[in-house]
Amino acid sequence: MTPRPRTRPVVRAALPAVLLTLACAGPAPGAATPAAPPPAPADVRGTAPAGVRGTTGALAPAAARTGAPRPRTFDTAPARAALGRLLPRHAGQFTLVPDPAAAADTFTVSGTSGALTVRGSTGATLLTGVGWYLQHVAGADIGWPGDSLGMLPATLPGVPAPVTRRAVVPHRYALNDTDDGYAGPYRSFEEHQRQVDLLALHGINEVFVQVGAEYPYYRALQDFGYSAEELRKWIPGPAHQSWWLLQNLSGFGGPVSERLMRERAELGGRIAEQLRGLGMTPVLPGYFGTVPPGFAARNPGSVTVAQGDWAGFDRPDWLDPASPAFGKLAAAYYAQQRAVFGDSTMYRMSPLHEGGRTGSVDVKAAAGAIQDALHAAHPGALWAVLGWQDDPTAELLAGVDTSKLLILDGLSDRYNRLDRETRWGGAPYALGTIYNFGGHTTVGANTSVWIERFGPWRAKGNSALTGIAYLPEATGTNPAAFDLFTDLAWEPGNVDQRAWFAAFAARRYGRPDAAASAAWEELRKGPYSTSSGLWSESQDSLFTARPSLTAAGAAYWSPKSMRYPADSVRRALDHLLAVDPRLRGSSAYRFDLVDTARQALANHSRVLLPKIRAAYEAKDLALFRELTSQWHEGERQLDAVTGSDPNFLLGRWLGAARSGGADRAEQDRYEYDARSVLSVWGGRGTSEGGFLHDYANREWNGLISELYARRWQVYFDSLEDALVRQAAPREIDWHAFEEEWARRTTPHPSRPSGDPYALATRIAQALPPAAAPAR
Repeated sequence: MTPRPRTRPVVRAALPAVLLTLACAGPAPGAATPAAPPPAPADVRGTAPAGVRGTTGALAPAAARTGAPRPRTFDTAPARAALGRLLPRHAGQFTLVPDPAAAADTFTVSGTSGALTVRGSTGATLLTGVGWYLQHVAGADIGWPGDSLGMLPATLPGVPAPVTRRAVVPHRYALNDTDDGYAGPYRSFEEHQRQVDLLALHGINEVFVQVGAEYPYYRALQDFGYSAEELRKWIPGPAHQSWWLLQNLSGFGGPVSERLMRERAELGGRIAEQLRGLGMTPVLPGYFGTVPPGFAARNPGSVTVAQGDWAGFDRPDWLDPASPAFGKLAAAYYAQQRAVFGDSTMYRMSPLHEGGRTGSVDVKAAAGAIQDALHAAHPGALWAVLGWQDDPTAELLAGVDTSKLLILDGLSDRYNRLDRETRWGGAPYALGTIYNFGGHTTVGANTSVWIERFGPWRAKGNSALTGIAYLPEATGTNPAAFDLFTDLAWEPGNVDQRAWFAAFAARRYGRPDAAASAAWEELRKGPYSTSSGLWSESQDSLFTARPSLTAAGAAYWSPKSMRYPADSVRRALDHLLAVDPRLRGSSAYRFDLVDTARQALANHSRVLLPKIRAAYEAKDLALFRELTSQWHEGERQLDAVTGSDPNFLLGRWLGAARSGGADRAEQDRYEYDARSVLSVWGGRGTSEGGFLHDYANREWNGLISELYARRWQVYFDSLEDALVRQAAPREIDWHAFEEEWARRTTPHPSRPSGDPYALATRIAQALPPAAAPAR
């Protein structure tokens, strides 16, 4: 049975004029647009969408839409609305007050029982103050995911004495370029809205907005010799658009209908407006020269550089920013972007990402031209560039005004002997972390490295550290890591890691509990205290790996061995099962229990597979059958326990993708887009030659049973058959196997089932007991 698409109502009153015109007068869903020149973008800089109002009730001034500095007095309605979503039972006990006298990025929390007051410099900072109160006074957690709000009393406790906090860094940036692809390319507005609410609650003030970023390209390039149909084929499906924006690929997972592009543009515009309403900065993609094939032939005088190969994909061409056409195309791009998303003060661009070719282009001059085009459209805007591999290069930095640049350092906690001031010539940067790659469900992060580096790096006499950058490739995992990393920017002194995790354990389930404290102490010492030097992520699971008796990891670029003692997670599972039954009802407890049971079982795969290999090599058929039976039972248990929590369901991922389609063919196309990024990633050349198969592996209900367990079953059957026949095992075309799975449209549950406590208990009973901790 085909899942029914979700209804996506168009909120016409909130649409900028140009997009409203398109929504009303555009072609039928899925139809190609005639190759006619696009209408000129509407100038919406002097208007604000419905619902964004100033303190007097009038429409907000242009500054609210453009991202210009806000007056100290601002409308608290967006923050009050967010508070109502976050704390529906208790929002009325808070009074949110704009504080004209407060320094930037400052909040003050005060008040008596049931009558709390939060003063702040922006709407988002007011929410950060509420978050501080929940964490430090009320003892409750709103995590990402999971919360313990059900444990709050009907009347909230007062604050013993007023508390003021000011952010220790001005830039608190969130979201990797890949987040939209790996965390949910087909998410609804409500899901994005929840994400923004959580980011504000945890002190973030700059958020990357990628969804809908294809639309300005689609509109602008129709004035440069391309038909709408050509562009729809060039633009990839939403699950792969992150890498198109990084100039790594094009076309895969598409074509995308104009209807879906309009809906995504509307969605991105609404997200940007939500951020502005809270006084946060929507960080929008900038234009640095990506063009479709044949641009120079259609635009005489232009110079383009073929970018070669990225993991088996042909990269889009790069238009030399010194070409006369670059300034014209950049201006057209920014005009189309402004019409839909409004203006901002910060734009994301990473030219030559992961191996792009410079050809004859002068990189210094090119960087200057890119920044000039940005400032022509948005005077003084900040250029945010990812610090990754060798980027940004000295040549790029030499061509720009680095006072208008922020480097988002994706390697701050990965390697040792880092000197960012010397490496980047004193350019401002944000300490960042990428503790999740591809959306892996593995637990852990280098949290001790964050603590060890953030304070000293900031205190250096020549320090250029001006922010933090929360950059996991997919958000929505490791809530403890999210909480701790964002806390760094608001703690006036150094964070004590052990004390922080003890306090987290108490608020995570709404009450102090000895077993919960013991569980999180084990997790702290194990997966949350991994070291720098080579990795910023923990190992993934062998259950999710492409079958081999010598498998050491699932994703090609993941760690190939345990990064911490496995017994720490095994002991944590036992402790979590011993938590007071009165604390087991929260979504936070359920998620943590399922996640810990899942991780303990995943770690056991690294113990079991070498035994299976030894039995096969010894030609011990009986033992081989016994051990592979244990393996299959482990996968069955893994599928069952992940099916008991909504955050681990393949059905939600696929249902969202199908909701993007207007008919069966379009639904199937988008489901393939969503399935392929989890499995084959791209075509055979990408999957095999580019080593991207299973890059985004994750232990999810449905994904385990329908792909991973079937894959291992076929493999072990082939080995058993070889033992019986005393012959070599047959060859298996794994790409063909995985591609067949990616082309499926089988439905999967979108709601959890089963008792997570009972399922986790069975896992603990089946696993070998943990060794006693060292004294």
